[in-house]
Amino acid sequence: MTPTQSILGLLAALAVTFSAAAVASRFPVDEWYAALSKPAWNPPNWLFGPVWGILYLLMAIAAWLVWRESGLAGAALPLGVYLLQLVLNAAWSWLFFGRHQLGLAFIEILLLWGAILVTIILFWSVKPLSGILLVPYLLWVTFAAVLNVTLWRLNV
Repeated sequence: MTPTQSILGLLAALAVTFSAAAVASRFPVDEWYAALSKPAWNPPNWLFGPVWGILYLLMAIAAWLVWRESGLAGAALPLGVYLLQLVLNAAWSWLFFGRHQLGLAFIEILLLWGAILVTIILFWSVKPLSGILLVPYLLWVTFAAVLNVTLWRLNV
């Protein structure tokens, strides 16, 4: 692989990953979210953007490393599951912030959590560093799932 191909691959991974971020950002924290009853441990709204920005960057780098190690054909399953979890990631924002469906969003985030875990396992088998780079994402989504179910229970 040439350096140019590697850079283009990184740019493609960034574009695909941040496309999910762009979809998710169409459903921002708004007045509806501000009006919800929240637990004392709810993070401040300003924290979500920087955390997600870092997580999306780590996700893109992880996918790029897998692609660099095995190519598209060789890593079809890991990269396919990666794309699935990106779709689930964007769908959660739509369900939670766009549709205000806290219960459905919680069910969906459990599916997302499972897809992330499978992605970590598959990425790890190709390049362990790629799996490690996704661990902060899994931890944040774990926290988000607990927050989601708590918000659902507090606002039923």
